[in-house]
Amino acid sequence: MHNTRRVAMLSLHTSPLEQPGSGDAGGMNVYVRQLALELAAAGVEVEIFTRRTASTEPEQTRMADGVLVRHVQAGPAGPVAKEELPRLIADLTAAITAVDATGNGFRTGYFDVLHSHYWVSGMTGLALAREWKLPLVHTMHTMARVKNQHLPDGQSAEPSRRAEGEQQIVRRADRLIANTTAEAAELERHYNGCQSRIDVVAPGVDLKVFKPAFRDRSRQQCGIGRDVFHVLFAGRLQRLKGPHVLIKAAGVLHRARPDIRLQVTVIGSHSGSDRYDLGRLVSSQGLDGIITLHPAVAAEELAQWYRSADVVAMPSSSESFGLVALEAQACGTPVVATDVGGLPRAVSDGRTGLLVPGRDPGHWAAALESLYDFPLTREDLGRAASVFAESFGWQHTAELTIASYDRALAAALRIENGSAPNRW
Repeated sequence: MHNTRRVAMLSLHTSPLEQPGSGDAGGMNVYVRQLALELAAAGVEVEIFTRRTASTEPEQTRMADGVLVRHVQAGPAGPVAKEELPRLIADLTAAITAVDATGNGFRTGYFDVLHSHYWVSGMTGLALAREWKLPLVHTMHTMARVKNQHLPDGQSAEPSRRAEGEQQIVRRADRLIANTTAEAAELERHYNGCQSRIDVVAPGVDLKVFKPAFRDRSRQQCGIGRDVFHVLFAGRLQRLKGPHVLIKAAGVLHRARPDIRLQVTVIGSHSGSDRYDLGRLVSSQGLDGIITLHPAVAAEELAQWYRSADVVAMPSSSESFGLVALEAQACGTPVVATDVGGLPRAVSDGRTGLLVPGRDPGHWAAALESLYDFPLTREDLGRAASVFAESFGWQHTAELTIASYDRALAAALRIENGSAPNRW
């Protein structure tokens, strides 16, 4: 039995209702949505607060039984790049407390725990935790100091304000959730996080949607020929995710091995202010007709694309975990990923895919070539990948998250009774 009954979840810079792979929507959207659904299935009611990005959005949307999404008005009535959201933190806090003033009784024990996602939500969560006298659990998803350590060419460093905000969150949150032990170590190293307050909870994958099926049928439905070597990228089109690395690697491979009937599909949309001309890069590499740029798609269609691929590529410069890797493997497709961040946890090198040190296009081309040349190995990796992914169900993620909530509640009770120090 657990003590947590009702959670206020903050996902202010992106809504769980948005399409992953477009704008600022990505793995975190999937994480928040699936976690909320599994928490509700376990008997924990969830209300998700997110910023309204269109005047047509309703004040609230019932996502499922036990899961309510509240759209709060802060700043302009339209999309705002997440780089600009910090100036709206005070407005976001005021908008959420204004919802409280309508008679929902939030301040009188309506919620048991606050759970914030990403640093903007975390800063708002600190203010709400103090206002509502609630424990705060925070999930970083990404960290400024870690991203700056692995900054890709052409991308600006994360601002000092973000790193300072994250430092406040680490110091004052009741619990911190890390996706992997490696991320927990980064919290310790870069933010002096207290190890006793960090819970390691791996994200899950929707095994009802992302599952093996007939590969030939998926290739036919996606228009991929049987004798084509199909490489897939899925994610936001930003330098951090590295679609340009894959395009350059495909150019290297195509020039070295014109005998390979190569086809590369890039699925996703541009994110925020990070816009660069991938179409021009494709042409400069002589890959027109070989590489196709495709907009983001819903989960069921994305699963078909995963199954249509021989390999899924994740040339990221930084990842706290990498849900795409898990989704692809659940579909029985091996993954080639950068050996960075949480990806070594999401991909078992040599067993479910390959890890590449760094993002040199030549090294990536060599990894792809090796998988083309050894199709039986590729099939073995795919079979092992689907088995590996089965251990990452969202139900297990929810169980561990509830345990973190209960620890936060217990710590708050000790503070209230005067048996533990108050970090405020």
